[in-house]
Amino acid sequence: MAKDFYEVLGVSRTASEKEIKAAYRKLARKYHPDVNPGDKAAEARFKEINQAYEVLSDPEKRKKYDRWGDQWELADQFEAAGARPGGGNPFARGGSPFGREDGAGDPFSDFGSIFETLFRRERGGPRGMGGSRRGQDVETPVEITLEEAFHGTTRTLNLQTPDVCRTCGGTGEIAGALCHACEGMGTTMKVRRLEVRIPPGVKTGSRVRIAGEGRPGIGNGAPGDLYLLVTVLPHARFERKGDDLVTEVDVPVVDAVLGGEVMVQTIDGRVALRIPELTQNGRQFRLSGKGMPVLGQAGKRGDLYVKVRVLLPDHLTAEERKHWEALRELRGAAARR
Repeated sequence: MAKDFYEVLGVSRTASEKEIKAAYRKLARKYHPDVNPGDKAAEARFKEINQAYEVLSDPEKRKKYDRWGDQWELADQFEAAGARPGGGNPFARGGSPFGREDGAGDPFSDFGSIFETLFRRERGGPRGMGGSRRGQDVETPVEITLEEAFHGTTRTLNLQTPDVCRTCGGTGEIAGALCHACEGMGTTMKVRRLEVRIPPGVKTGSRVRIAGEGRPGIGNGAPGDLYLLVTVLPHARFERKGDDLVTEVDVPVVDAVLGGEVMVQTIDGRVALRIPELTQNGRQFRLSGKGMPVLGQAGKRGDLYVKVRVLLPDHLTAEERKHWEALRELRGAAARR
């Protein structure tokens, strides 16, 4: 049985978007692969957390999930076919999104007719529908790293798609009897491999359209489209805010006081950052054009914000201590004047 997304994130069903985001960030930091190298259980938990957040952070997907449970991705098809969830909470123990919850009859009695409406082909076209019809769009989740979102990447997907039954030719019958190869549906599921390109600049929530790679059309209808629902995994070094990135850099206390230069790791290399004298802890510098690519705008990038973290020494030599004490005396004398 699929895990409840609300339980995965540890929030109630009435949780606000802010509460869901806060729970996600806390769990993502705890179970991130960079924090748990080689821990397969943590890696699996991290994927669950991202899957749950990808759905619950999107108001439209959350609405479908609340209505249809782990079948939420088929919500449009179910509703088009006239299915409706049972009364009360569709997630209650023993409940079903397809019928009554009182245990009377078969709770999946509508299931055949739903998919028959969706997929069955009969002589002259699908039952109850004449002529041509465009194929259904398909959505599939894809997780990528921040580096992949920066450079763009490819993924090879294994997609399950309905195909005309080769045994009965799509009629659902053989010599007047039910075709057992497709159980009368007229279609069977086949797996096909598809390599897709994800462009630079995508972010969590981006929908990448792959034209014509959805469900096949009916009759002479055009195929639907495939939509990649992107989740960009959290990064150990950078926080993303839109097209901008935020990071921290350690600055020795001497350089913070007297000024100096430090090297900053950006998403695509290292750059020198000039630190002016008397730089305070927490001060932020902007490196223009060192953020993420802007989706669909070639050559345009966001900015990188670098927050200073002043480092105090963890030990002192006798000579260093002498100089620090001399400095204290000097500062104290200046303050007394």
